[in-house]
This record gives sequence, C-alpha cells and structure tokens, in this order.
Amino acid sequence: MTTTTAAGPGPAPATPPVTSRTPATDNRPGRLLAVVLTAQFMALLDVFIVNVAVPTIGSGLHATGAGLQLVVAGYSITYAVLLITGARLGDLLGHRRVHLAGLALFTTASLACGLASDTGQLIAFRLVQGAGSAVMIPQVLSLIQRHFTGEARARALGAYSAVLATGAAAGQVLGGVLVSADLFGTGWRPVFLVNVPVGLVLLAVGSRVLPRDEVHAPERSRRLDLPGLALLGCAVSLLTVPLVLGQQEGWPLWSWLCLSAAAVVFAVFCGYESRLARRGGAPLIAPRVLRHPGIALAVVRLLAVMAVNAGFLFSLTLHIQGGLGDSALRAGLTFAPTAVVFGLVGLTWRAWPASWQPVLVPGGFALAALSVAGVGWTLHGGGHGGPWLYGALTGVGVGLALGFSPTLTGALATVRPEDAADASGLLATVTQLGQLIGVAVFGTLFLNRLESLGAPGAYTSSDALLVCMYALAATATLGAVSGLVRRRR
Repeated sequence: MTTTTAAGPGPAPATPPVTSRTPATDNRPGRLLAVVLTAQFMALLDVFIVNVAVPTIGSGLHATGAGLQLVVAGYSITYAVLLITGARLGDLLGHRRVHLAGLALFTTASLACGLASDTGQLIAFRLVQGAGSAVMIPQVLSLIQRHFTGEARARALGAYSAVLATGAAAGQVLGGVLVSADLFGTGWRPVFLVNVPVGLVLLAVGSRVLPRDEVHAPERSRRLDLPGLALLGCAVSLLTVPLVLGQQEGWPLWSWLCLSAAAVVFAVFCGYESRLARRGGAPLIAPRVLRHPGIALAVVRLLAVMAVNAGFLFSLTLHIQGGLGDSALRAGLTFAPTAVVFGLVGLTWRAWPASWQPVLVPGGFALAALSVAGVGWTLHGGGHGGPWLYGALTGVGVGLALGFSPTLTGALATVRPEDAADASGLLATVTQLGQLIGVAVFGTLFLNRLESLGAPGAYTSSDALLVCMYALAATATLGAVSGLVRRRR
C-alpha cells in the first residue's frame, strides 16, 4: 500500500496478526481516527508554519542566516534519521504506547521551542521536536490499518489524504496569522506554543480512546539497527553543518573536511547495511530495496522535488518579509496558491486521462522549472509581481505535485508486499533529506548573494532571489530529464 507521512511517505504498516487487534477503550473508532489525524495534522503544520515566522525569529533572537536555516532544517534532520526506527519501535513496543510517547515528546519540545531564549536553544529543541514527530507519525497509518476494515478503512484513508492536502496551506496561513497577531507581544512564539494545548488534549483523549497494545515477539526483520542509525545520523550531520555554517564562516578548512568525511561515513554506512542484510539482519535501509526497479530513479526525483520545494519556500519567505518588508500574514497568504494546488493535484492526478500519465512527471518538473524562474522574474526589481506572481505560484504547486505524487506512487506500486515497509520508509527518509538539502544549499545561495550585494533592500533582495530561483529552475530541469528515463523492468 502506498503511504505518506507528515512531509512525505511513511513506512507502510506491517500486516497485523489476527490476534493483535483489540478494541479501543471506548470502542469508538471515529474518536481513534480523530486523535491520530489531529496529531498528524499538527506535525505537518509544524513543517510549514515555521517558514513564515523565520524573519521574525531572526529579528527577535538576533539570529544569523545560518541559525535560521538550522531552525528550519533541524526538524527535518532528526525526522529523516529516526523515521524508520520510529516505525520499528511501534512494532516492538506497541503502536499506542509509542504514539503517545512521541506525542508527549513533541508537545514538550514545542513548549521548549516557544520559551527558547536564544538561537542555540531553539535549534536544539527543534531537533527534539523532529524526534518526537519521527516516533509519533509512523504509528498513525499502522493504527488505521489495524483497526479499520473494508469501507471504513477506505474512508479513514481518505480523511488521512485530506489532512495531508490541507496541512501545508493551513501551516503557511496560520503561521502568518499568529505572527502578525503578536499575541501579548510574544511575536513568533505562538507558532510553537499553539501545539501545547492541542498536544495535552490529544494525550488526555488518546490515553482513553487508542486501543490497548498486544505486543508479540518481534520478527528478526523488524528489530532495531542502532549502528546503522548512528552512521546515518553522523553522515547527515557532517553534510548539513558545513553546508549551513560554511558560508557564514568563510568556508574554512573544517567545513571541507566535514563534507569529505560525510562521503566517507555514508560509504561506511552503505557497506555496513549490505553486510547486515547478507547476515539476515534488519538494516535501516535494505540494499535489496534500492535494487528494486524504479526505486533508485524515484530517489533522485524525490530528492530534486523536495529540495526545490524547501529552497523555494525558505528563500521566498526571506525576500517577502525581509526584502519587501511585508507582514507575516501577507507572506503566508502569498504561499496559499502553491500549497492548495499541490494538495488538489496530489488527490486528483490519478483521475486524469490515461494518455497524460506517462508525461506527468517530466511535464511537472518542466512546469516547476518555468514557474520558479517566473517567480524570480516577476519579483525582480523590487516589486510585488502583481497577478503574474500568483500565476507563477500556482504553476509551482502544480509542477511540484506532479513531480512528487506520481513518482512516489509509481515507485511503491510494484514493490513486493514484504518490502513495502522498507521501501516507503526509504522514500520517507529521502523526502526529508531533500527538504534538508534544499534549505541548506539554496538558503546559503540566497544569503551569500544577498551579502555580496551590500546594502540590504528590496532591489538587492530581489536580485539575490532571482539567482536562487534560476538555480532552483536548473534543479527542476534535472528532475525533468530524470522523468524521461524509462524505469527498468
């Protein structure tokens, strides 16, 4: 079954044994669904709500550009690295128990983020927030899979898809509303604190309505791969930190050494995973899955589409609020067309004419390339772009959705049932890494260009944005080329 998480695919739940189903405490599956989907929505919201708050966080905490990049990317770092492990914890310890534990961690970290007194604290708590989400979110689909059948399951999955489709748009708009409202002079802090009352209610209700776990002895294929987790986390950190801090520090020797070490550690990780698989263990990313037809190509496409998406949101937010001086609310509303059409296309593309299906992915990447370049062109010169801007923003949403949804679905459609969880977990991790790379690479490009132009202002910011948008367009063009490659059967 094709599945998705808060910002991409999530590990498909293993088929439960018949004896593992137990009724909800109050035997009302509707309440179960409401609890887990609200948690899903909250985690998805937190991916996007922070984008609009970035400039306000920067001024409130006197954060550097690199610090802001880590505030945004920190959530994705731990989410990407811990996602597969979070799914396996649910199999080992019980989905109810692990979901509530992740929710508690996420809620506590949200409170800490809202109370952070400096950039370092906020980055650290964002890392913890991502860890909580990685533990909580994989359990959502598992709980739906185990406690809904037939038409009820179809309706539950439809509601799940609706949450994914609306979460991005809601995050942008709600972030703008909360920051612009400046409740009690708290500025950006409500974008994190809003999770606290919601999380506490979900914990109280969830402890009553989520079904009691009946944990069985874990299969060898679902055990934890702690050495693999450590190696992957080390490789991601060695890649991310120099990309984010290198420009600010003038690209010192340590930054290049870290980037080189990241390649070495990743190679060690791949070798370890291969040896573990040959021994019959449970690697974090199974090499067999990477060799499956279509998976490797899907990895390239998903990295491209999510890097473009994250780099686009981050750089354009900085320009709208920093360069143009617009409010957070206007920035949030500016992104609404992109987020709304992304969700609509993701939900409807399967119903489009069959003759269109083969060209959806390359066509989507091509449209995204033209549209992001169009956004840079319409805003160049320091203006607001007028109606042309909203046309380009709509094109970005359509193009990215066509690059993402058919790629994900096509890659997982032919995966063997026994590999479904590992394949979807792999693609979920790739999705998060793509967002992480997008913020680090394109955010650094925008900030570096802005610094080189001297005095900040609408014109210089629009020039930096144009360079960044052209780089994003080039990346989307590479995705279009990959979309023309036929999958090996």
